[in-house]
Amino acid sequence: MFGVEPICRVLAAHGLKIATSTYYAAKNRTPSVRAVRDTELKQHISRVHADNYGVYGVRKVWRQLGREGVVVARCTVARLMGELGLEGVRRGKKLRTTIRDAGHERADDLLNRDFTASRPNQRWVADFTYVMTWAGVVYVAFVVDVYSRAIVGWSAATTKRAKLVLDALDMALWRRARTGIPAGPGLVHHSDAGSQYTCFAFTAHLLEAGIDASIGSVGDALDNALMESAIGLFKTELIKPRRPWKGLADVELATAEWIDWFNHQRLHTAIGDVPPAEHEAVYYAQHQPQPAAGVNQ
Repeated sequence: MFGVEPICRVLAAHGLKIATSTYYAAKNRTPSVRAVRDTELKQHISRVHADNYGVYGVRKVWRQLGREGVVVARCTVARLMGELGLEGVRRGKKLRTTIRDAGHERADDLLNRDFTASRPNQRWVADFTYVMTWAGVVYVAFVVDVYSRAIVGWSAATTKRAKLVLDALDMALWRRARTGIPAGPGLVHHSDAGSQYTCFAFTAHLLEAGIDASIGSVGDALDNALMESAIGLFKTELIKPRRPWKGLADVELATAEWIDWFNHQRLHTAIGDVPPAEHEAVYYAQHQPQPAAGVNQ
């Protein structure tokens, strides 16, 4: 280790004259109010970023700090995140997983790209994706409530047969029934034209539950845009940062944890920068009846 005096002599030899007394004065100076505040804010920012899978950018970190009562300007959060080397994640490209079966009859498109809803259990969207693991491909299917963006059902399997999407639908129906407000007549289930969603077993299951089937137009990149966005978040926030994956059990456990965070903690811009469970709780607080066991528990 070099002492202060030798370092100052070398700097002076290169034209940068700094007295040793100047160094010691700066070292012993009481930190400014801004420096103290920045140190405190950096701790909050680092915690929020780490607690949310390291995916939040400036805006969401700023929003979360505000929800916690930490008053700070957005530009300050941007400056401090830059100093900390923290940033949000960026999405990649979507890859096609579902394949149309020309022998299956298709339901009409009841949404026509209108991904809005006035209440929970009015419109659900569904799709699935895949995860490469050391043990082979794992497929993960999701069902999302359009009103709150909550993931109400999901399943994972090593094959992409109809049971994959049926299991996700059954979970969604079970979870909604458990809240005391089951899904049923008046609900529209929207997906793409993949054979898993147009096969007899799946359409019969929808019919039995009193749910109207809706299938997007073939070859239209926007026919299920909201669901593609949710899957994009899944891949960007969980799958890519934590790879490589070992196998099905590995993916299932991580997905369950991510979905719990997604529904109960993650801030969603489209619903006012609140988590889906909170958005639904506000709705049910204003409309009767209220869920018996809480939303999406």
